[in-house]
Amino acid sequence: MNTLMNHVETLKPVFHPVRIAILEELAKGVKCVSELEEFLAISQSNVSQHLSALRLAGIIDYFIDGRLRCYFLKNPMIPDLLEILKKEYPEELPGPECCPVTKKGTYHGDRKK
Repeated sequence: MNTLMNHVETLKPVFHPVRIAILEELAKGVKCVSELEEFLAISQSNVSQHLSALRLAGIIDYFIDGRLRCYFLKNPMIPDLLEILKKEYPEELPGPECCPVTKKGTYHGDRKK
């Protein structure tokens, strides 16, 4: 499988608001389930379900310290992805002037200049 398809498969479980919040916290450093539960203000079982999905996708992993399960980012693409998601884009890309094949026709949408 090529790199692009690998990235697509990695991203599928990421795009959920709670999972994005978890990943943002883990990008800051190792967090235990109780810390994430407190930060997210959701139940421990709900946090664990999201962590499990991210772990099964190979995005995060954990280590055990006594009774604590401490999670960390594993996939190096995630910090870059989070930066892209935070970026604001000022406007849409412009529509084409004409068909690239026939060199005729016009874009029927609104032109923003």
